[in-house]
Amino acid sequence: MNELCDLKSVMCAFSGRLRAMVKQEKKKTSSRSKEAVLCIKLAEFPGGGEGFELVARFCYNNGRVPLCPSNLPLLHCAAVFLEMTEEVCACNLLAQAEAFVNGLYYWTWADVLAAVKSCEPFAATADASGLLERLISALFSKITAAASPETPAAAMGTPTNRSSSSCSSSPDTVGFARSSSSKTPESMRPCVGREWWFDDMTSLSPTTIEKVMRVLGCYGIENKNLILTRFLLHYLRAATRRPPMCKEEEEPGTLAGLADTAVHGVALVGGTAFSCRGLFWVLRIVSGVGMSRECRHKLERLMGLMLDQATLDDLLVSGDGGGVYDVNLVMRLVRVFVSSEEDADAPSLRMRKVGRLIDKYLGEISPDQGLKVSKFLAVAESLPDAARECYDGVYRALDIYLESHPTLSLEDRTTLCRCLNYEKLTLEACKDLAKNRRIPPGVAVQALASQQSKLQISKEGRPDPSQTPRRAVRGSVDLDGGSDEKELLRLNLLKMQNRVVELERACKEMKGQMTKVAKGKSFAAAASCHQTGGRGLPRLC
Repeated sequence: MNELCDLKSVMCAFSGRLRAMVKQEKKKTSSRSKEAVLCIKLAEFPGGGEGFELVARFCYNNGRVPLCPSNLPLLHCAAVFLEMTEEVCACNLLAQAEAFVNGLYYWTWADVLAAVKSCEPFAATADASGLLERLISALFSKITAAASPETPAAAMGTPTNRSSSSCSSSPDTVGFARSSSSKTPESMRPCVGREWWFDDMTSLSPTTIEKVMRVLGCYGIENKNLILTRFLLHYLRAATRRPPMCKEEEEPGTLAGLADTAVHGVALVGGTAFSCRGLFWVLRIVSGVGMSRECRHKLERLMGLMLDQATLDDLLVSGDGGGVYDVNLVMRLVRVFVSSEEDADAPSLRMRKVGRLIDKYLGEISPDQGLKVSKFLAVAESLPDAARECYDGVYRALDIYLESHPTLSLEDRTTLCRCLNYEKLTLEACKDLAKNRRIPPGVAVQALASQQSKLQISKEGRPDPSQTPRRAVRGSVDLDGGSDEKELLRLNLLKMQNRVVELERACKEMKGQMTKVAKGKSFAAAASCHQTGGRGLPRLC
C-alpha cells in the first residue's frame, strides 16, 4: 500500500490528469479515509502496461528518459493522456517528446517507418494527438526526397534490405500532393516495376494504410495518383498471402476500402497505364479482398472495352463455387464489348477476334461438370452471328460438352444444337456432324439440308463459264477471289454426291449379277439330278 501511495505521489508531480483525479477522489471519500484510492484502467492507457511502465520510469528518474523513434509514439501519447504539460512541471514529458519529433528531418527512413509501425496498437490516440499524421507526412517526405538529386543521403537514410533490390523512383513517377483538379496530374504517368518503398510499407496494417491514403488526400474516389494505385495493388496482393491469424486481426471492411481506392485509380487512367492482361491481374487481386459493386462495374467495363486484346488464359478466372470458371464474368465482359460495337455498320476485325476467343473459351470450359446447358448456350449466343465467319469452333466445343455430359436427354441435346449456324459449318464439320451419334438425327438432317441449299444458291448465282468470254472469266475470278473456298466446298459436295450415285449404281449391278448367278446354280442342280436318274439327252457342250 505504501508503494502504491509513493507511486501515486511521484506521478502526480508530473501529471495534471492524476492531480485532478486525486482531488475528485478526495471529495468523494469520507474524512476518516487516510488516502484516496485511484483507479486507472490499463486497457484505456496508451500501450497498456508497457506504456504505464515507461511513464513510471520517467517519473522516478526525475523527468528523464531515453527517447528513440521506436518508443517516441508511446511516450508522446502517454504524455498527452496524462496531461504531462509544462503547466504541471517544468520537466514535462510532452515537451521532450515534441522536441524529439521536431527533428524528424534527421531521422532515417527505417526510423520513421518504425515510428509509424509502433503507433498501431494505440492508433486512435496517436491520430487524435496529430502525431500519426506528422509521422506519415515525414515518411512520404523521405520518398519524395529520394527523387531529388540535391537531397543529402543522410537526410534520406538507408532503405531496409528487403526493398533495396526493387527499382528506384524517378522525378516523373513520384508525386503525392493533394489535387482537386479533374485532369490527370503528371504523377499519373506509368512507372516501370515497383518503387523501392513498396515492400517496406507492406509491414503496416490496413488501418494505417487507410490513414496514409487519407492524409495524402487520395482515399476512395479522390485517388488520382498512379504510383499510390500501384502501391495499393502491391499491398493488397501481399495482404491476400498473409496467414489466416494475421487476417483475423484486421478490421473488417478496411481492405475492401483500399481495394475500392485502387480501382478508382485504375479507372482514372484506364488503358493508358494498364493492358488488358494487367486489368485481369487487378481483378484477381481486388476480388480476393472484396470490393463494392460500383467499383466492380467500373473495372469490368474497362476490361470489356479491351476484350479483343485478351487471351484465353486471361479469361480463365476461377469461379466462386458454381463451376470451375467464372462464366458470368466472361458473359458480362462480352456484353460490354458487344454494346460498344453496336454502331458499326459491318463486323469489325475486333469483333471477329473476340468471336474466335470465345470459341476457344467454350472449348476450354465444356468439360466442366458444373456447367449447365443454359450457361453453355448463354456463352455461345452472347455474340451476334456476324462475329463468326465459321461455326466449326462452336461445333467442336459442343461435341466436347456432349461427350463430357453423356446423360443429357434428347431434348437437351437438341436445345444445345440451336447455337449452331449450319450454313457456316465447313463441309468437313458437317460430315462429322452427320456421323456423330451424340447429335440428334433431326439436327443432322437440318445441317445437311442447309449445306445443300447453300450450294444450290451458290451454283445458281454463279455465271456459266461456257457462255462467258475468256477475258470476262478472268475478270470475274479476280473480282471474286474470296469465293474460292465456296467453290471448293461445292466441288467436294458434288464429288460426294457423284460417289453416292456410283455406289448405288454398283449396288444395283451387283444385285443383278447375283440374281443371275443364283438362277444358274439352280438350273445346274436340276440337270445334275436328271442325269443321275438314267441316260438322257446328250450333253450339249
